[in-house]
Amino acid sequence: MGGEVDIDLDRLTAWLGEAPVAVTRYPGGQSNPTYRVDVARGSYVLRRKPFGVLLPSAHAIEREYRLIAALHPTGYPVPRPVALCEDAGVIGAPFYLMERVAGRTIWNGAMPELSPNERRAHYLAMVDALAALHAIDPVAVGLGDYGKPGNYFERQVARWTRQYRASQTDDLVDVERMIEWLPRTVPAQDRVAIVHGDYRIDNLIFAEGGAQVAAVLDWELSTLGDPLADFTYLLMNWMTQPDGRSGIAGLSGGDSGIPTMEEVVARYRTATARDGVPGLDWYFAYNLFRLAGIVQGIKQRVRDGNASSAQAARMAERVPELAAAAWHFAEQAGA
Repeated sequence: MGGEVDIDLDRLTAWLGEAPVAVTRYPGGQSNPTYRVDVARGSYVLRRKPFGVLLPSAHAIEREYRLIAALHPTGYPVPRPVALCEDAGVIGAPFYLMERVAGRTIWNGAMPELSPNERRAHYLAMVDALAALHAIDPVAVGLGDYGKPGNYFERQVARWTRQYRASQTDDLVDVERMIEWLPRTVPAQDRVAIVHGDYRIDNLIFAEGGAQVAAVLDWELSTLGDPLADFTYLLMNWMTQPDGRSGIAGLSGGDSGIPTMEEVVARYRTATARDGVPGLDWYFAYNLFRLAGIVQGIKQRVRDGNASSAQAARMAERVPELAAAAWHFAEQAGA
């Protein structure tokens, strides 16, 4: 771990009321720069908005902070919130502090360092933590106004279309096809839940020496909506080629220990008392379109010099690939 610290440490010290022992920027991540802040009494994690001009509604760290502040008292695994600073004058951008959670981050969904039984336990814990999130009543935890409860996919398609247009750099036929097709084929929504928005294995911290989920991180895209958005986004891992990240296509079942997609669907259905899960192709097409919109925003930030990691330039070139994959699933869904 270690990257250039690009925040004003003197101003941060004044705001904290004590000088940090050490401040280290975490590598990776394309959105909100994140730092470990060690002080005499413990360790925190600081997340800030990127510097510079940002897309509307993007990098919503205030919403992240509100969300973890609401969930932490329930016992759901999120870091303890410490403080939110909306004054950009302190370190150059709004930020918040949360307690650092000890544990392990797994970057490779294949989990080569674990035994088959351990892999299975980690994946089932991941599914169970998502089901537990979707079981929380937003109103009961003070999040009844955290988002509009209905028409989730309609609103999301419109949002990511706007975000794509705001950062558009190229004319891509597959994106235009998706923008035309998605709004008129949106499935009906039958449940409302807190939706994480980016639920994947490297946004979790697992307990040391066990498969328990110690913390779910990176709530920037969270809102109220259709829980199937989160669940089908998770299922995309089983459709994505292994690349050292979360993709595990062809790796599940057998002696691998990794549950099959069918096992994961059955586990989630049981945990959430669902009779079934609808056809997945539409949801896969939507999730890939959404990813294309997110990556297009990264591409624009690379051009503007505001991208938060060295990986951003490589990530930015994936928009055509994601759009083509989205249209493939759209065709599978009847487009």
